[in-house]
Amino acid sequence: MFTEVLICLLIAGLIFLVQRSRTQVLKTEDGWWGAGAPPDGGEDITICPFKVTTSDEELEDLYSRMDNTRPVPSLEDSQFNYGFNSQYLQKVVSYWRHDFDWRRQVEKLNQYPNFKTNIEGIDIHYLHVKPKKVLEGSAAIPLIMVHGWPGSFYEFYGLIPLLTEPSDPHDLVFEVVCPSIPGYGFSEAPHKKGFDSVCAAHVFHKLMRRLGFQQFYAHGGDWGWLVTTNMAQLEPNTIRGLHVNFAPPSRPGLPMALSIMLGRCFPKLFGFTDLDIQRLYPCTEKLVVESIKESGYMHIQATKPDTVGRGLNDSPVGLAAYILEKFSTWTSRDFRNLEDGGLTRKFSLDDLLTNVMIYWTSGCIVSSMRFYKENFGKGLNQPHSKIPVYVPTGFACFPNELMHTPKLWVKQKYHKLRTFTPMARGGHFAAMEEPQLMAEDIQKFTKTVEKMKKVE
Repeated sequence: MFTEVLICLLIAGLIFLVQRSRTQVLKTEDGWWGAGAPPDGGEDITICPFKVTTSDEELEDLYSRMDNTRPVPSLEDSQFNYGFNSQYLQKVVSYWRHDFDWRRQVEKLNQYPNFKTNIEGIDIHYLHVKPKKVLEGSAAIPLIMVHGWPGSFYEFYGLIPLLTEPSDPHDLVFEVVCPSIPGYGFSEAPHKKGFDSVCAAHVFHKLMRRLGFQQFYAHGGDWGWLVTTNMAQLEPNTIRGLHVNFAPPSRPGLPMALSIMLGRCFPKLFGFTDLDIQRLYPCTEKLVVESIKESGYMHIQATKPDTVGRGLNDSPVGLAAYILEKFSTWTSRDFRNLEDGGLTRKFSLDDLLTNVMIYWTSGCIVSSMRFYKENFGKGLNQPHSKIPVYVPTGFACFPNELMHTPKLWVKQKYHKLRTFTPMARGGHFAAMEEPQLMAEDIQKFTKTVEKMKKVE
C-alpha cells in the first residue's frame, strides 16, 4: 500500500512540475536605453523611412586610413592558423581600396525598404519587405529574422527574395522584417548598461506590435538564435513558430552528460547519427580543444570590449581582419589551413566587405562587442537558461556549425521540436552562405506547423 501511495505521489509531483513548466514564461520590464532620463510624455511611435548614405568625405577618410596601414608579415607556412593571414589581407585591402564600389553597394542596401523607429529611447533600424504578389484568399506569413555577430541584417539579402517571392507556387509567401540588434549596424547603441538578449527580445516584440503583427514566426542564428528564443519565452502565444540554425546547450544536464559518455558506444540509445559521432568524438579534441581555438574573441568581448574595440574603430584594416577571420574559420575549420582562408569559396569579396562597411560607417564595432559583456557578465545561470521553449520549433543542423548540437540536446530546450533537418552543407553564417537551403528549411518547418495548427 505504501509503495502504491508513493508512486501516486511521485506521479502527481511530476504532473505538477510539468504543468508548472508549461505555464512558466520569461519576465522582463520596459527599459529606457536612451541618453539621460526618459522625457515627459508617451513614447514616440513614429516610423520613418531610412536610407543608407555615403559621402566623398567618408570615403576619403577610409582611403587615407587604408593607405597609412602598417603591414605585418605572417609567419612562414602559417596560413590562417595564427589568425588572418597578413599577405592575403594585403590583397583584400588592395581590392577594397581600388576595386570595391561602396556607392553601388549602398544602392543594393537600399533596394529593400529601410526604416527607423524609436523604442525605449533608442532608434531601431529594420528592413520591412512585403511580397509583391499574394494569391487570392491567402495571406503573407509575417517573419522576423535576427542576425548575430559579426554579421548584420545584410546576411539575409540573398534569403529575402526566396521567401517573399518563391518560385514554387506551392510555397508559402512571407512578409519579412529584419531588424538590426541595438548597437549593431544602423540601430542606435544603448546608452546604459544592462542591455542583453532579453532586452533585445522585448524591444523586437514592441517593434512587431508597432508594425501591426499580433502573431508571427521568428528565425535566428548566432545571437539571433538567443534573441528569438527569448522572444518565444517572453510571449509564447505571440510566436507562431521558431526556426533556428544555432542552438548550443544553455544548461548542460544529465541527459547530455550521459550521451557524451556513452554515445560513442551506444549511439542508437541516444539517437546519435554518423554526423553526431563525427562531430563530437574524440570529445577532448572536438568539444574542448576546438572551443578554445575559436573562442578567444568571446573572452575579450565578454570582459573588456571597449579596449580592443577602440583600436578596431580607428583602423579599417584591423576591423576587416577581425571580422573576416570569422567568415573564414566559422564557415569551415579546414579553411584555417588555406593561404586565403577559403573566404571566396563561399562568399564574394563584395558581400564580405559590404558587411565590414556596415560596421565601419556606423562605427558600431564597440557597441556590438558590448553585447557579449551584457549577456555573459550576468553569469550563465540566467532565468532564460532555465525555462524551456514550448513554441513549435524547427532546427536546421548545418554540418560545419561552430558547435554541433544533436537532436537529443536540442529537445532538452525546445520541447515542441517539429523539424530537425541535417543540412547537406553550410557553416555558421548559413543564411548568407546557403540561402536556398535555408529558405527550403524555413518553408518545410512553417508548412509543418501550419498544417498541425489546422488539424488542432
